[in-house]
Amino acid sequence: MNNIELRNIDSEDIEVLLVKVEDSFEIEFAESELEYVNTFGEMCDHIKKKIQLDHVDNCTTQQAFYKLRKVISEALPIDRDQIRLDTLITEILPRRKRKKRVKMIEQNLGFKITILRPHKFVHGFLLVLLLTSFITLLYKWQFGLIGFGLAIGGSWIAAKTGNEVDIKNMGELTEKMTRENYFKFRRNSKSYNDNEIERVLVDLFSHELVIDKSKLTRDAKFNW
Repeated sequence: MNNIELRNIDSEDIEVLLVKVEDSFEIEFAESELEYVNTFGEMCDHIKKKIQLDHVDNCTTQQAFYKLRKVISEALPIDRDQIRLDTLITEILPRRKRKKRVKMIEQNLGFKITILRPHKFVHGFLLVLLLTSFITLLYKWQFGLIGFGLAIGGSWIAAKTGNEVDIKNMGELTEKMTRENYFKFRRNSKSYNDNEIERVLVDLFSHELVIDKSKLTRDAKFNW
């Protein structure tokens, strides 16, 4: 079963994920560069070789927590000592002040943290509208185009105004920031910890592709 987990994932989904890998590890894959990378283990080894920085044996997740705690306490009226790994995100980002507070945190960090989403009902409705529009294009293309435009416009508005958050506590936020912005949270952005890269990649692939971490062995094969 381990060997077929990545084979069951659409290659386009993996390509989208690889863009996130590039952003997190500040690397860039050339066209056809990964053509001969067949397994998850080979992918991990290839990424390590591309980083080409000094290895420093310290924990990036720990550094990410300290940085987030510092930024949050400076941006918001929250005492740093009250921020722990089990601190609920709803305590830091209450619904009525959520968008404003997220924006303040992002300004202090210098980049977006993308933790807000539309309500699931809105997302589901727009998805149904989009699919219906595609079908309608075959019969009444004018109505199909209108529906398609409404779905795209609605998705843009929903993304801008979304106020829901799935992250439960600071621990989950720290893990998300580590896997999506690895070098931005390193104390020394010109170094990396060789021992943790594979773990971070397992976390990223598992979360984005909805795969059980136990299935992401080094032998798991890609379906390019």
